[in-house]
Amino acid sequence: MSDLDLFTPLQLGPHQLPNRLVMAPLTRNRARADGVPTPMMIAYYRQRASAGLIISEATCIAPTAVGYPLTPGIWSAEQAAGWAPITAAVHAAGGRIFCQLWHVGRVSHPSLLPAGGLPVAPSAVQPAGEAATYEGPQPFVTPRALETAELPEIVAQYRRAAEHALAAGFDGVEVHAANGYLLDEFLRDGTNRRSDGYGGSVEHRARLLLEVLAAVCAVWGSDRVGVRLSPIQPFNDMRDSDPEGTFSRVVELLDPLGLAYLHVTRLGRDAPGAAGPHFDPDRLRRLWQGVYMTNHGYDRASATAAVVNGEADLVAFGVLFLANPDLPERFRRGAPLNEPDPATFYGGGEQGYTSYPFLD
Repeated sequence: MSDLDLFTPLQLGPHQLPNRLVMAPLTRNRARADGVPTPMMIAYYRQRASAGLIISEATCIAPTAVGYPLTPGIWSAEQAAGWAPITAAVHAAGGRIFCQLWHVGRVSHPSLLPAGGLPVAPSAVQPAGEAATYEGPQPFVTPRALETAELPEIVAQYRRAAEHALAAGFDGVEVHAANGYLLDEFLRDGTNRRSDGYGGSVEHRARLLLEVLAAVCAVWGSDRVGVRLSPIQPFNDMRDSDPEGTFSRVVELLDPLGLAYLHVTRLGRDAPGAAGPHFDPDRLRRLWQGVYMTNHGYDRASATAAVVNGEADLVAFGVLFLANPDLPERFRRGAPLNEPDPATFYGGGEQGYTSYPFLD
């Protein structure tokens, strides 16, 4: 036990966080079709600047990384210019914001990609389920396996995106290696069937992630770069034959890098539908020497317990921050929370986006 709580400040690299509540990355589908942020996103992020840290919605690193309608990008100077007033508004309100760098990999659809190309993946393994497109849900297609010679360009795309995020005024970046997207697809053996230096052993499957992190850290410095993992998350038809062994080794490989934080998405402790033999991802905390962030289903009491008991340094909240722009103050006062409106989660206008009321 300790005297820490959710409102104990935390040093995160060069940033002093005033509390331990993080706004999780939340896809809201309110950017322009070309990936440029829209003006209403300025108010949305500014409203939530009392979070210790905001992690932006997942933000595409390249035209070939897009997998959902109306999601923002960070591959162009125009997109970076669209993000600049958002980061400035967060800073003016006293907040800090990281950009989550995203390549969706196999769960895209030709209708979303340049020239109707196939989605790319470590291996040509078709996921079960449907892609979200402008024409509505469409069955996932079989992706194209990336050639070994193409992987340096993937790394270069992450580096260019990191450069644009720096120019846009973000305080750091989070590399999205979770939830069945490209880097996660390389990590798990259910989607990585490669026989080159990027497949087989865990060390080889983690190679692309490590190369991406090296490139991004060269832009930002490691103490302003986080990474997100989801060891037992089955979303996007993911699985691994040994998630505990895989991700324990991945964390051991990441630990010496001096990253700002490790962000681990857990499921409930019984983990129905876990993507492989169940283990509690909280065990990874013991392997990580730096700042550890967790999320998935926390409330005020369970988040406080996680920090007090040393299970996490930071706790990320998704839907609660979506519906409660002043979530830290509501937690501080023990005040009632707004009810979220699921019909407005994805797409639409200001209703259900910037319209949730504050306490005061």
